[in-house]
Amino acid sequence: MPHSVCPWWLGYLLASPLRRLQYHPAAILTPYVHEGMTVLEPGPGMGFFTLELARRVGASGRVVAVDIQPKMLDRLKRRAAHAGLLARLDIRLARPDSLGLAGAAGAVDFVLAFAMVHEMPSAASFFREAAEAMKPGARLLLAEPAGHVKPAMFEAELASAAAAGLQVSDRPVIRRSLAAVLTK
Repeated sequence: MPHSVCPWWLGYLLASPLRRLQYHPAAILTPYVHEGMTVLEPGPGMGFFTLELARRVGASGRVVAVDIQPKMLDRLKRRAAHAGLLARLDIRLARPDSLGLAGAAGAVDFVLAFAMVHEMPSAASFFREAAEAMKPGARLLLAEPAGHVKPAMFEAELASAAAAGLQVSDRPVIRRSLAAVLTK
């Protein structure tokens, strides 16, 4: 499948409260994210998961949200400010070929890669950068939309993750998704 990026205007639909009928952020994140953690969220869009991540890490934690679309990040900042959570976010504009994680090596406790790896030009590069940012023992939740990403493509993503030093430690059930928890 050729790589393509979700258009910025679709972010309004992806951040809609109606999306909670399919994915409930708190239920998905509770097993993985706790107060004081540093979380990396590539491709946050307008913050459907980001705001819940910021609540879960608390005032002593950080959420590093990276996206290649300035309009997505602008809307994310606005939503986070409205929710009183902006101070917990480190919002970064990335390049299409890099997450732009300078200074984050070995600092991340958890990575949420929700419905975005298939949009990356290179899954292998993504997993290398994510693994470099992760602490030993850190986890990465990979979830891809089952109707959009076929099982063979998902398995290829897992192979790229393994090549970057990430091991599958769980296969959680997430509605309409192919999912795996990877551990460094």
